Parts: sequence; C-alpha cells; structure tokens
Amino acid sequence: MNEKIYDYIICGAGASGLILASSMLDDKYFSNKKILLIEKENKNLNDRTWSFWEGKNGKFDDLVSKSWTNAKFISFNTNLEFNLNPFKYKTIRSSDFYKELFEKLKLNEQIKIINSEVKKIINDKNEVVVHTNTKKFFGKYVFSSILKKDILKNSSFPYLKQHFEGWFIKTEKPLFDENEPTLMDFSINQKNETRFIYILPFKSKEALIEFTLFSKSVLKKSEYEKVLKQYLANKGINSYKILEKEKGIIPMTCYPFEKHNSERVLFIGTAGGWTKASSGYTFKNIINKTELLINFLKREKDLSKFNLRSRFNFYDLILIDVLYNYNHLGDKIFSSLFRNNKPYKVLNFLDEKTNLIDELKIMYSFPWSIKILFIKALFKNLFKY
Repeated sequence: MNEKIYDYIICGAGASGLILASSMLDDKYFSNKKILLIEKENKNLNDRTWSFWEGKNGKFDDLVSKSWTNAKFISFNTNLEFNLNPFKYKTIRSSDFYKELFEKLKLNEQIKIINSEVKKIINDKNEVVVHTNTKKFFGKYVFSSILKKDILKNSSFPYLKQHFEGWFIKTEKPLFDENEPTLMDFSINQKNETRFIYILPFKSKEALIEFTLFSKSVLKKSEYEKVLKQYLANKGINSYKILEKEKGIIPMTCYPFEKHNSERVLFIGTAGGWTKASSGYTFKNIINKTELLINFLKREKDLSKFNLRSRFNFYDLILIDVLYNYNHLGDKIFSSLFRNNKPYKVLNFLDEKTNLIDELKIMYSFPWSIKILFIKALFKNLFKY
C-alpha cells in the first residue's frame, strides 16, 4: 500500500463534504485519521440559500440568518396560515456556512484542504486513487459529492428537475410580514406544469422571492425573470432593488445512486441520492444521513453496505412518477396534502419520521382522482428496487 495514503479523501466541499469532514473532527473515533478534502473552487460566495425545518435546537443554529415559527401555503383554492410547532423553519446563507466550516477545518492539523479539480476516481486492490488536474492522491476510503455526468440520462426511473431563480429584493416601503414565509404559492399560471413562488421575508423591506418549478425541462433565463416581475407587480411591488440573485437545478428522482458505491468509494450528497426526491430538500437530509454514516464507519469497512433505502423512497417514487406523467396536477396534490393534514404531520412525513398509520392517513387524505393515480404508479413501480 502507498505510504503517503490518507485514511479518508472527501471530494467536493459543498454541504455534504464539509458536514462529513466536520463530523469526523467532532468524533474521537477519527482523532488519529488523516483526512484530505479536495475542492476545485474557493468557497466564499453566497451561491445558494439552504432552508429546512427542524426542532428549536439544531446543529447549525449559530449560522441561521433567520427562523420562523409560522408559515403560509397558497393556491387558487387554498390559503392557509399555520403554526409550525414543534418545528422552526430556518435559513442558512451558504457564504456563512462555508466561512464557519472552513475556519474550523483549517485549525485542525489532521485534515488537509487543497484546491484542485477531481478528474477520476479509480479503485485499486487496497486503496483508491483520486486523479486531479494537478496530481493524484491515495486514500483508503473516498467519499465523493461529485455527480457523475449523464448518470440519469437513460434511467428507467422518472426524473424531474427542481429548477429555480430567486431574487433577494429590498423595497422602499415595508411590504413583507417578516414573521411568515410562504412555502408554496401556486396562484400563478401553471402552464400545465408544477409551478410556485417561494418567499422568505427576512425584514419588512427585504425578502427572497423565488420562482420554482418541478418539471422535465428548464426554462430560458428570460422566462424566470418574466414570472418574477409579473408576480411582484401583481402584489403591488413595483419599486424595489435586486440585492442578489440565486438559481439552481436539483434532481428529483428515486434513481438508486447507491449502486455506484463500492467497498472503498461512497457517493454522498445529491450524488449519493441524499436529496429528498419528493421535495428537493437536501441540507437537513445531509445532516441526518451524515450521522448515520459516521456510526456506520465505526462498525463496518465495506462502504457498499451503507444502504439508506426505506419505504419512504417508495413513497417518493410514486409521487415523482405521478408528477412526471401528470405534471399539471402538482397544485392539486400539494394543496390536498397541506389542506387535509396537520402541518406538523406533513413535515414529519417529509422528514421520514412518521409511522405507518400516519402515512396511511396522509395517503387517504387525497381526493380519489389522485389516489387512483397513486395506486397505478404503485403497481407500475412495485418491482423497481
């Protein structure tokens, strides 16, 4: 075995790579391990905003820029305002997250951080070789958050894209209720797709307004801008300054990413299927799955045995299948979900914390026209895994 070998190499310093590296440093089990973190970019910009719900005390509360205890859901026939108790809805700016985590990692001598682009990862018999654009590195185990190119291209699993553009705006007058975010507002032209506006009000004059779609194809940049401008105008918001913009594409699929894992290589984050397929939420999922991975590493050596699949993956697959084939029904599906169930039950369900009885009640809460589509999708995908 190569003498200059790392115990663990982490490829990619996004949320999953940084949380994994930080969690290893927090655990005494890894105190004598040599860790290498490889990232091609200097992570110092606010390239995304992570929002999630959790209990009042969380792992990264010191980084939360804003939290809320109430929320809204809006559609053409539904207008709900509800308390999130026992949860809080929290937002973290990625620039704050990167700064805090990198500062922590740089203070620890057992981890080395290099800026380089990973080109390929090759399994040898007793080690893994990571080739970058500058040199190659050797590790006993490798964790990669780099999504393989075209991995979903010919998949038999239904695949939607959650794509969005958001504007951080500042208005001249106080126009926002800073105590109540809007999780989904479907009261825009759906154009036979699943389209909604997402609003995070940080102050009475400042908010993130985001146009989001769950659909097969992305739009031209001008189309996102047109919808955002029209939405703001319809709300009487005509005078505002755009402080920042964000955009992104998140895969919504139940594709079995874990089949690409091996004894010494494990894909993490979105590349490992850690994004919640039915909602696109990733940050909280990463925290939960990293905790499971840390415990797994203490007792197992074969990374291919790390399997996170449960019945919730099948629920997600059914929903994605229906939205894939009947994309215009997104408004009706999500309106029924929030209108007919207690908010904390919905959030628990999306967090994969409910029991079977709760899940059956949620499924029964949909109108029969939707339930029939779910049943058809169930039998269609029964033997996918």
